[in-house]
Amino acid sequence: MVDEELFYRDNSDHSISSEEEDMLVRSCSNLNVSFGYHCDSYPSFPSENDHENGISPKNIFGTNTMMGSRNGSFTCLSGAAISANFTLANTNICKGLIGEEILPELDSPNSFRKIVSSPSMSRLDSFSTSQGSPESSIFEISKNTWRSSAPTAVSSNFLTNTEVKMAGGAAGEDRVQAVCSEKNGWLICGIYDGFNGRDAADFLAVTLYDNIVYYLYLLENRIKQQNGLYNSSESSLSGVKSELTLAMRIAENEDIKFSETFRAGVLNCLSTAVEQAENDFLCMVEQEMDDRPDLVSVGSCVLVVLLHGTDLCILNLGDSRAVLASMPYTEKGILKATQLTETHSLENPLEYQKLVADHPNDSSVVRGRKIKGKLKVTRAFGVGYLKQKKFNDALMGILRVRDLSSPPYVYTNPHTLSHKVTDDDLFVVLGSDGLFDFFSNDEVVHLVYQFMHDNPMGDPAKYLIEQLILKAAREAALTAEELMRIPVGSRRKYHDDVTVIVITLGNGQRTMTASTSL
Repeated sequence: MVDEELFYRDNSDHSISSEEEDMLVRSCSNLNVSFGYHCDSYPSFPSENDHENGISPKNIFGTNTMMGSRNGSFTCLSGAAISANFTLANTNICKGLIGEEILPELDSPNSFRKIVSSPSMSRLDSFSTSQGSPESSIFEISKNTWRSSAPTAVSSNFLTNTEVKMAGGAAGEDRVQAVCSEKNGWLICGIYDGFNGRDAADFLAVTLYDNIVYYLYLLENRIKQQNGLYNSSESSLSGVKSELTLAMRIAENEDIKFSETFRAGVLNCLSTAVEQAENDFLCMVEQEMDDRPDLVSVGSCVLVVLLHGTDLCILNLGDSRAVLASMPYTEKGILKATQLTETHSLENPLEYQKLVADHPNDSSVVRGRKIKGKLKVTRAFGVGYLKQKKFNDALMGILRVRDLSSPPYVYTNPHTLSHKVTDDDLFVVLGSDGLFDFFSNDEVVHLVYQFMHDNPMGDPAKYLIEQLILKAAREAALTAEELMRIPVGSRRKYHDDVTVIVITLGNGQRTMTASTSL
C-alpha cells in the first residue's frame, strides 16, 4: 500500500504545510505509473528504534553485502511517472500489432507480475522486415536460424527463467519498464521519453527488451562455445546453469582480462539491440508513411540499465539521465552524485560543436536553439525525417525541413558505460529530462537519500514526482492543487512528462516496500 508518510520536512525550500501535504496526497493519486519491488531474500525493514538510537543513514543502507544473499544486485526499486502531454489512445502503427494487441499487456500495472517468457517476440516475428540489420563480429549465430528453432522466446535460463517479473506503463509520451530475476540476480530497466507522438516509445517498450534478450543470448552462446564454460564447476556456483551467469561470476572473481572483454560484450549487446530496433522501426515507418506521414517525425530518447552483481551497464540516447548516489568512505560521509549518462542535446557544448562541425557547408544547422528549428536532442531513436531525405520528403507544408542538405542531423550512436558497483554506492536514480528541468543531480540524490532515511517503508520515486509538482506549482505562482487540476496537454507549459525509477543497490540492511496500489 502507499505509505501515508510521504514527505520529508525540514527548514529548506522543500518543506510544505500540512494542508498542502494532504492535498498533494489526493492530487497525486492520478499518477499514471507507480510500481515497486523488493527482494524477498533480504532482511526485514529497519526498526523505529534504529532511528531513535541515532543510527546513521549510511548504516541503514548497509555495507559489504553486495553479493551476500543469492545474487544480490539490488534490494528494491520503485517507479513512478506522471503525464503532462496529451496523447491519443494506443496507436495503430504496423496495422495495430503494436498498439492494440501488445502494449495494453504492459500498461500501468500496480505491481510486478511473473512472465514465463518474452511476451511479444513471436508476434513481432511475422512483420519484422528490416533490411541490413546490424551484425557484430562477436555474434556467430544467425538470427533467422535462432528464430526458426525458438518460435516463442529465447531459451536462456539467465533471461527467461519462470521467476522473471515485469512491470511497466505509460505516462503521456513516456514509457517505462523494469524486468528482473531475483533468482539470477539481474535487473533491466528502460525509460523511453517519446516526442512528437508516442509511437516510437511504444515500439521501444514492446521490442527493445526482446532485442536485448536476443543479443545476450548470442553472447551467451559465444561464451559457451569459445570459453568452454560447460567444463566449469557448476556445483560451486549454487547450481546456476546459465552460461551467461557463469561468465559474469568469472568476470567478477577471476580473470581481469576476460572481465573487461565480457563487459564490452554486454555493452555491445545493448548498442546492437538499439540499432536493431531503430532499423525495424524506420522500416515500419516507411511502410506506413503514405497513410501516416507524421510517423517520420516521431522519436524517443532511450535510457537502459542492466544490473547484475556489481556490474552496472548503461546505455543512453538523448537527455534522460542515470545518476549514481554514493558515500565514499574517504570523503567522511559526504553524499556524492555522479551522472553516468551523457546529455545529448544542444545544451551540451560538445554535442553542439560536433553537430556544427559535421555540417560545415550548412549555415542553418541550428535555428531558434533547435536542430533545423525542430528538435533539441542531438541523438535519438526514430525521428527519421532528420536522418534520411526520403522521410523528410514525405512531409508537407511547414512540417517539412526545406534545407535538409546533408543528413543525418540527429544521430543514433548511443553512449554506453560500465560501472563497477562498490560498497560506497547506495542507489541509482533514472529519470526522463522532465525531472532535471527542476532539480540538479545533487538535489535529486539528496532528496532521495533523506527520504529513504526518514521513510524506510516509503516510495522514493513517487516522492520525487510529488516534490517536482510542488516546485512546478511554486514557479508558476499556483498551488499544487491548481496545477493538478490543469488537464494534460495544457499542463505541458508547466512541466513535462516525468518518469522516475529509483534502484536501491545490493545493500541488504535497507529495504522498502514501494507503492502497489494507487
